[in-house]
This record gives sequence, C-alpha cells and structure tokens, in this order.
Amino acid sequence: MINDKKIAVVVPCYNEEKQIAGVINTMPEFVDFIIVVDDASTDKTYEIIKDIASKNKKITFLHHKNNSGVGSAISTGYKTALEIGADVTAVMAGDGQMDPADLYNVVIPVISGTADYCKGNRFFYLKGIERIP
Repeated sequence: MINDKKIAVVVPCYNEEKQIAGVINTMPEFVDFIIVVDDASTDKTYEIIKDIASKNKKITFLHHKNNSGVGSAISTGYKTALEIGADVTAVMAGDGQMDPADLYNVVIPVISGTADYCKGNRFFYLKGIERIP
C-alpha cells in the first residue's frame, strides 16, 4: 500500500517454470495483491505457483484451462484486481524481463494523480535485453 492506495500486480505467465518463482518472490513489499494468471502452461509453472501461493496470502492464483494469449491473461488479472478492490494495478511479465525495483516509479504518478496511466519500458536500460530468455 502506498498513500492508502491498494496496489495489485498482474503476472501473466505461460511455461515460465524457470522464472516465475523469482518474479513472485522479488515483488516489492508495498504490493498488496499479486494476481498470477497461468495461461494453460504445459510445464511445471502451475505446480510452482500453486506451491508458492499456498504460503503467501497476497497471491491470487488463476488458471486458464486453454491457452488464450497474454492479452487474455492480463484481462483476467485486471478484472480480478477490480473485484478484490485494488486502487492501482500494474502488469509484470512472468518471465522476469521487468525489474521489480522499477515498480514504485511506475505506480507513483498514478497514485499521486499526476497521471491516469503509466507504462514502463523494459528496454530503457540495455542490460534488460540480456535477460530475455
């Protein structure tokens, strides 16, 4: 929570068994809701998320039975964020391409009312390109 605003992060994922735990476990402390949407992964992503979610009350774990794409996973996450009362919602990919340390700077313009929407660029620092699987 920042300035009495509840923060949700939607984490869409598909076949991210190698990255998803790191994404979830490095989520900043100010995040109130971590909404992980598994888009019908065929690897062990589902099992990994289920295990982590059983130990972390901030996590809402959703599972698509059929792969419908990242846009659909994000939409599912946004709808859930609204239902559970999030004031501000961000998206962080399940593959670890986005640095959780940047999240504060992405949400603060929305929280402060200086922006209605804010989008980060994972390629702002060229080192980010090296992290792409």
